[in-house]
Amino acid sequence: MTKYERIIHKIMSQEEASTLVNSWKSSDEEVVFTNGCFDLLHRGHVTYLGKAAERGHYLVVGINSDDSVKRQGKGPERPINDEKSRALVVASLEFVDLVVIFEEDTPETLIENLTPTTLIKGADYDANTTDSSDATYIVGSKTVKEAGGRVETIPLEKGYSTTRIINKIKGI
Repeated sequence: MTKYERIIHKIMSQEEASTLVNSWKSSDEEVVFTNGCFDLLHRGHVTYLGKAAERGHYLVVGINSDDSVKRQGKGPERPINDEKSRALVVASLEFVDLVVIFEEDTPETLIENLTPTTLIKGADYDANTTDSSDATYIVGSKTVKEAGGRVETIPLEKGYSTTRIINKIKGI
C-alpha cells in the first residue's frame, strides 16, 4: 500500500469506524476523540491535534460535513474547503489514525457509536460543565463519562484561527 493509500484508508464511514474503534478498545487501547471543522488547517489545529494524540494510543477526528458547517453560522463563505478535502488534509497528519465525517450539527451520535476512552476539546470548553445548554458544554461528555472514560481540554494556540486567516486574506 502506498503512503497516499494509507492516508485515504484513514477516512471511514461511521459504521467502519465503529468496528475499528471497538477492535482497538477490545485490546485495551486508549482511543481519543475530538472534532471540528478544520476548514483551513493551521498551526493552532496541528498543535491541538498533536497534543490530543498524546493522550492515548489512537486519535479519531470527527469532521463536520459541509452542511453541518453551514448550519453553524460561521459565514456564507464557509466552509472554504469541502468536507472530503478537509478530511484528506486532516488524515494526512501522521498522528491522526482515523477521520469520520458527520452530518449532524454536533458529533453526539458519532461519540455514542464510538464511545472513545477520552474525549478532547479546546480549553474554550469546560470538561466539568454538565448543562448541555451551556456554551462551554462538551457534547458527548455524558456518554464518555458514563462509560468510564475521561473528558479533557487542551489549551488553544493564541492568535491562530480560521476566521483570523480569512480576515487577513480579505484585508480586514
